[in-house]
Amino acid sequence: MKPIKCITNTLMVAVFSISMLSAQNNENALLTVSEITVKQGHNSQFMEGVKKWKECYLENKGEYTWNMWQRVQGEGTVYVMTGLMSNWADMDKKDPVNKECYTTVLNFIMPHVEKVNFNIARTMPEFSRAFPEDTKLVWVTFFKVKNDTDFKEIIGAVSTAIKTKEGSTRGIWYSYAGGAIDAPDYMVSTPYKGFADLDISRDSPSKIYENAVGKKKADEMLAKWRVAVGDSWSYIFTLNSELSN
Repeated sequence: MKPIKCITNTLMVAVFSISMLSAQNNENALLTVSEITVKQGHNSQFMEGVKKWKECYLENKGEYTWNMWQRVQGEGTVYVMTGLMSNWADMDKKDPVNKECYTTVLNFIMPHVEKVNFNIARTMPEFSRAFPEDTKLVWVTFFKVKNDTDFKEIIGAVSTAIKTKEGSTRGIWYSYAGGAIDAPDYMVSTPYKGFADLDISRDSPSKIYENAVGKKKADEMLAKWRVAVGDSWSYIFTLNSELSN
């Protein structure tokens, strides 16, 4: 297990890297992704701690915004805090309000945190749709890739086919900027208004692409995909509005 000082420092980076979301829909931006694993049996205390910190931040007229998502499947209780930066230079900026709320993080959040994993990803607007304001749930698929060139060619071709048929692409794509050895290379987040939307039957992206270009070309692209992608996995995340800003 990581030393408590290391976890504390990582969480401070995660909390203090929240950024304004003005670039979310149209511009190339950097997404901060802070995955927070809560200690078993500490979820209520963790949520109350985040609420205290949010209250402190807003009382001190903090201007930054963030989203807090809770993972639905998998082991343990996991939250993901996301924010956007317009460029790397934003990492140099200091938010004076955070100093006022430092002790809140230390005393009311940290005691309930098992570990924190902080990553940064870059948006890929050329393959992505706008992020709907009424989103309450996202289905996120992560990819470990062996051939970036072929991978981008494929998602570009499939995204174009989907946009041609449906008027827009379905997901928001990101490429990871380094990170741990087990970090993904890319992820795509598909937004929904709620769980009921998951019951709506739609053609798969591969089926849409096949209908657009024919089975022969689709099979060739599928074979290229299997070589280009090393691994993939998915999770559903629900938005916690109380913990977001």
